[in-house]
Amino acid sequence: MKLNCDMGESFGTWTKGMDAEVMPYIDMASIACGFHASDPLTMDHTVKLALARNVTIGAHPGYPDLLGFGRRDMDCRPDELKAILVYQMGALDGICRVHGAAIEYVKPHGALYNRMMVDNTTLSVVMSAVRSYAPHCPLVVMATPEWPQVQERAEEYGIQVWFEAFSDRAYSDEGRLVKRSVRGAVHETTEAIEQQVTQIIREGTVTTISGKRIPIKADTICIHGDSYHAVDAARHMRRVVESA
Repeated sequence: MKLNCDMGESFGTWTKGMDAEVMPYIDMASIACGFHASDPLTMDHTVKLALARNVTIGAHPGYPDLLGFGRRDMDCRPDELKAILVYQMGALDGICRVHGAAIEYVKPHGALYNRMMVDNTTLSVVMSAVRSYAPHCPLVVMATPEWPQVQERAEEYGIQVWFEAFSDRAYSDEGRLVKRSVRGAVHETTEAIEQQVTQIIREGTVTTISGKRIPIKADTICIHGDSYHAVDAARHMRRVVESA
């Protein structure tokens, strides 16, 4: 089981996350590409941090929504959305190549990530963009009960998918993430996070916010590097994953 973390989400003089402190404990760094967060210098700095720790680099593209941090849905035409994605993948990949590296996977961010999991047209555009620019890169998608259909669609596009579970987010009975506005949507303690991660790895299930157990197929687990306990949680999750 691989640990991934969304990173490089600072912008100019505004700092978000504890990338340098979290980097030693993860396997995959999903680096923002400048549209929902980040800038060229931040991207360059984060790429160098990842390479220094032998962490796999992934593109983390989102909607062009700096003010909303990419968490607001946008109604983009298919050709527009594809161009937005290719632009961002190319930007990060270009910085990687300067350092003798390349992007190795793609994980959409925020509202785009959520929308592609419920809207087949958006998912198709995302898969088409990945195939067009980086067909060697797996697309990270949320592990849901509908994973076989997503797997089948990826095969049609000739790309690979990695299914992702979340360590610190509550799940609904439908296998989706509970909206952040709902009380209890984010796990605030390392104990709660450990319990969820251990259950995902050992049982292949997750307990929903209502107490129901549902099956979940996951290749990687996301931890968030911008919470107040991010470093402790990342360090703890590394031990949990290795022991499990």
